Amino acid sequence: MLTSDISISTQAIQWKCVESKTESRRLHYGRFVVSPFKRGQASTVGIAMRRASLQEVQGTSITRARFHGVSHEYSTITGIQETIRDVLVNLKEIAPKSESNDVKEAISSVTGPKEVTAGDTSLPPSVKVVDDSQYIVTITQPISVSVESKIEKDCGYRIENSNGYENGEFPVDAVSMPVRNVNYSVHLFGSGRATRETSFIEVWTNGSLTPDEAISEASKKLIDLPTPFLHVKLEDASYFYPVGDGSSSASAGPSSQICDVNELEGKLSENTFIDQLELPARAFNCLKKAKIHTIADLLNYSREDSSKIRSFGQKSVDQVSKALWEHFAIELPKTEWHIN
Repeated sequence: MLTSDISISTQAIQWKCVESKTESRRLHYGRFVVSPFKRGQASTVGIAMRRASLQEVQGTSITRARFHGVSHEYSTITGIQETIRDVLVNLKEIAPKSESNDVKEAISSVTGPKEVTAGDTSLPPSVKVVDDSQYIVTITQPISVSVESKIEKDCGYRIENSNGYENGEFPVDAVSMPVRNVNYSVHLFGSGRATRETSFIEVWTNGSLTPDEAISEASKKLIDLPTPFLHVKLEDASYFYPVGDGSSSASAGPSSQICDVNELEGKLSENTFIDQLELPARAFNCLKKAKIHTIADLLNYSREDSSKIRSFGQKSVDQVSKALWEHFAIELPKTEWHIN
C-alpha cells in the first residue's frame, strides 16, 4: 500500500480529449478528462476553468453598424422586410473569427430582391465568418442596401445605448464569448490515503474556437492572472490613501484628495501592476501592447498622449482615469509626470 501511495502521489497530472464532435457550424463539443488530483483539487480546477472559459477567453463580434440615410434604430426602409432594430439583432448573432486584435471593418452591399446572409459580407483578410448562412435581412424590392460593420475582439458581453452615435451608426450589444457553456464533474478512485480525483470537463463553443483551443486559452489566462503575486515582496507593499485626514476627505471635493507627484514617487513601486485597475479587456490589452505594465508606467502618459496609443480611444482613456481614481485616488495627469 505504501508503494501505491507513492506512485499515485508523484504521478503528473495529465489531460486528454476523450470525445469531440461538431454538432453544427455554430456548436462544437469537446469532453476532456484530467487526472490524478489530490482530494479537493479537482473542484478548485473545475470552478476556475469554467469561469476562465466563460469570462476570460476572447471572442470576436460585431460592435457597431452603419445604415446610410437612417436616423433611428426603429426606422423602417421601404423594400426591407425588417426594422433596423431587427437587423441589429441579427448582426449580433453572427460569429466572426479574427486573427487580429485591431478593430476591423466589413461591408454588406446587396441589391434585391434577396435574402441577405453573413456570406454576403465583404470581410478583411484576417476575419472569417463561422456560419455563412447566418440570416441578416430580406430585401423585397429591387433596391441596393449597404450595411457597414465594425468588428472587434473582446471578452464577455457589451451592452450600450445609442447616445453619442449619429449619421446612421448604431451600437450592437456584442457578445464576445466563444465558449457557450462549460460543465465539470469529479469522480473518486482509490481508497484511504491513496484516494485521488478525476475531473471530466465538457466544453461547448460557437465554432470560432474549438473546445481544445478554448481550454488552452482559458488555462493561459489562469496562469497569467496571479503572475503579479509572484513578484510581491513585503518591503514593496504599499497602501494608498487620499491626501488629508478622514474627516476632511468626506466633505472635500475630488481635487483635494489627489496625491502630489512627490508622494506618488514614494508610493508607486515597479511592482504595482495595471492588473490592479481591473480594466476592460480591450483597454488592458492596448496598454500591454504599448509596454505599459505598471501604474508608474501609466502615469508617464498624459490624457492626451494615452489617447494616441494604438486602438486606445477616448472611451478607454476615461475608463483608465476612472479606475485610477477608484482604486488609488489618483487622476490620470493632463501633462506628463515621468514617475520613475
